[in-house]
Amino acid sequence: MSSLNRREFLYMMSVLGASSLYAKSHKRLFDVKNLDDYYKIQNFGNARFMHITDVHAQLLPIHFREPSVNLGFYSNYGKPPHIVGTHFLKHFGIKSNSRAAFAMTCVNYVENAKRFHRVGGFAHLKTLTDHLRTSFGKDKTLLLDGGDTWQGSATALYTRGKDMVDASNILGVDIMTGHWEFTYKEKEILDNIKASNSDFVAQNVFVKDESLMNGVEAYNEDTGRAFKPYVMKKIGDHNVAIIGQAFPYTAIANPQRFIPDWTFGIRPEEMQTLIDKVKSKEKPDAIILLSHNGFDVDKKMASVVNGIDFIMGGHTHDAVPQAIPVKNSKGITHVVNSGSNAKFLGVLDLDIKDKKVRDFRFTLMPVFSDLLPENKEMKAFIDKTRAPFLEKLTRPLATTDDLLYRRGNFNGTFDQIICDALREVKGADISLSPGFRWGTTVMPGGTITFDDLMNHTAMTYPETYIRDVKGADLHNILEDVADNLFNKDPFLQQGGDMVRTGGLSYTIDPRKNMGKRITNLELSTGEKIDANRIYKMAGWSTVGSASTGEPVWETVEKYLSEHKHIKNLKLETPDIIGVKNNPGIELSLYKS
Repeated sequence: MSSLNRREFLYMMSVLGASSLYAKSHKRLFDVKNLDDYYKIQNFGNARFMHITDVHAQLLPIHFREPSVNLGFYSNYGKPPHIVGTHFLKHFGIKSNSRAAFAMTCVNYVENAKRFHRVGGFAHLKTLTDHLRTSFGKDKTLLLDGGDTWQGSATALYTRGKDMVDASNILGVDIMTGHWEFTYKEKEILDNIKASNSDFVAQNVFVKDESLMNGVEAYNEDTGRAFKPYVMKKIGDHNVAIIGQAFPYTAIANPQRFIPDWTFGIRPEEMQTLIDKVKSKEKPDAIILLSHNGFDVDKKMASVVNGIDFIMGGHTHDAVPQAIPVKNSKGITHVVNSGSNAKFLGVLDLDIKDKKVRDFRFTLMPVFSDLLPENKEMKAFIDKTRAPFLEKLTRPLATTDDLLYRRGNFNGTFDQIICDALREVKGADISLSPGFRWGTTVMPGGTITFDDLMNHTAMTYPETYIRDVKGADLHNILEDVADNLFNKDPFLQQGGDMVRTGGLSYTIDPRKNMGKRITNLELSTGEKIDANRIYKMAGWSTVGSASTGEPVWETVEKYLSEHKHIKNLKLETPDIIGVKNNPGIELSLYKS
């Protein structure tokens, strides 16, 4: 089995980078019969797996700027996904003014976005998935969803994820796992799973013993698993096992109070036991792990668990245009990731013969809304879903001269607006905002709508707070988050990015150990943080007990309504030690 489908990869890069290919009439771009002109994938093998992940409820085409900072250290130094910007272009041989550069990097983002427009959109994605199913064979194709689908927009919050369940049914999702799906209440989650046409799989979610004793139902009371651990699917003439791996740190990174009866974990031992059982009982021709671990965690999982052919992963939102081979004691497992926000579709074609995967082709396909026509059924559904809220969603809040984005290890300009709003509206010395990776981009010269604001804040625990915090405790908060992000052991990384700060600067050395990474804490006035002094700190999104403050979108709307226009936004980022030649940071953009 080849470690990298070089021919297909080079083909796709040449297609996305060749401007002459797109010098067609507008009419032809929207001619379904000619999709092969732009999304040509030579059929290969006898089983096709299409993969979306981390959609975050984005039904419409969006702008989404990829990170300029995604640092990797130790064994992940200089390896995908920890290669960004111009380093990424050089590594993969992509032209800086190409569609591929626009889709996969932050380089020349504003200029390229004006040329190539928005990406994603479920109506456009539906056209692409239908095209690829039909061209390969519907009986030989499955669509997998890696989770984080039911949360991330206003309509998803208002409908408790039901809009995305219905959209996924129209899209034709066959199998899914979850993460932010678990930020609704248990009954809501179970009702959504029941309404879904797809199989929900998660081998690593168990019902707590005390909950079982109190009558809480499990998928399997003998094992205690809350959901199906895997499903067997007939693909053409072959039997394939798809195992689910939900986000292992859900009960730590998100409120346990919403799902008090379930417990999570990476559980590599249970994974190995399950794989051995599946091989013995089901005798599959291939085993696919549908994972929401995060890319680095998936790579470690692939190294310590035997028998997985491919891990189709999510959680860290990484767009990696190749399958990464990982050795283990009995062979090689390949890890792939398909970006976020319905911006990409991963396509994995397998050649299965004699009960084994003999070869494969993986292609990461950007979903360009100007090249793909809207599917009429999906478009009608989206319009109907948004109609009751449309006046509210399209309400203008402010205008901006700055590019507003979220994504990057340390800060984003939309995150900065949230931090500034918390400080100003709450009257705080310092503000903190979680390092979420979901949230779309607003272009310079554009209008910030309530819809845009909700794309960064729509969640089930949005309450704000203001509290007293000692300087020493503030230091500990930053150290804890930094250890989560930069721990040498991927199994101890929980995903997400560094907490965003307002009114606070600091120095970080990501290579140091816990407790020694953060130094030089200062207020924006230049005054050093006193370990024994009490500061007023504002924030939102508490994982423990719920706060009582207003939802953060109300706080930010007050701020935007007061300022009316965003211009020359000061991005507060830390001084970073030891990253001068690290390809995980685009220094030219970062310094600006």
